[in-house]
Amino acid sequence: MDTQNLNAFLTVAECASFSLAAEQLHLTQSAVSKRIALLEQQVGKKLFDRIARQVSLTEAGNALLPRARHILQECAAAIQVINDLSGDTNGTLRLAISHHLGLHRLPPVLREFAQQHPSVSLDIEFMDSEKAYEQVLHGQSEVAVITLALESHHNIRSKRIWTDPLRFICAPDHPLAKIQQPSLRDLAQYPVILPGLNTYTGRIIQNLFETRGIPLQAPMSTNYLETIGTMVEIGLGWSALPETLVKNLHLMSTEHNGIERELGYIHHTKRSLSNAAVAFLKLLDAIDD
Repeated sequence: MDTQNLNAFLTVAECASFSLAAEQLHLTQSAVSKRIALLEQQVGKKLFDRIARQVSLTEAGNALLPRARHILQECAAAIQVINDLSGDTNGTLRLAISHHLGLHRLPPVLREFAQQHPSVSLDIEFMDSEKAYEQVLHGQSEVAVITLALESHHNIRSKRIWTDPLRFICAPDHPLAKIQQPSLRDLAQYPVILPGLNTYTGRIIQNLFETRGIPLQAPMSTNYLETIGTMVEIGLGWSALPETLVKNLHLMSTEHNGIERELGYIHHTKRSLSNAAVAFLKLLDAIDD
């Protein structure tokens, strides 16, 4: 199968749109349609249904999707292995990085890596830690730098680089700011703004209250920590945020201040790391938290 046609198929499937796929591939929409038509001719099945401008995979398309992804990943890995035989650090390094780490922890590391290895092309996607974890698990990214998962997976190696304390915060004029050392039950009396329960950070905070049998008031949630900080600042609720985001907010000294999350990197145990990935992880390992 032609890898260009498979790549077009995969991109259309992920975008659920021929026009968006064309933009991402820097092709015309007709060129993308032609590649899909050639692939459909080769497999002898229709791969997409287009109904009322909605694009969805057919049964054959769903069957091909994981195999197409695997073929493209293996092709990229083969090229990288051949390039690495020279001992040089070059090629493309595909990284998945959480939004928070991309803003607050990684810029110096990425700058140093780019200066040391100018022949490496960095392909970086910024996303939620949970999605980045899935990207590595399914071979779509070589390395992810994220909030580490609460549970381990036998195919994922993780290493903590930073410990990130979470601090209970509220607006300076919030009623909780008047309590010298509020208890967790005091906090639970007021609306809370948390990362979603689908996030590792949100689960850490929720678990703290659940293990003590303390229900929280209908939490408002968003996965963007910077947005949470703004919502807390205007008085919509209290929250728990990393120290790097505690600005213009009242830091509450509660009865329980030991809550924290672990930040670090992950990679797949069954995937041979490229020279570029090894060099990048060496920079991360050298960090003294």
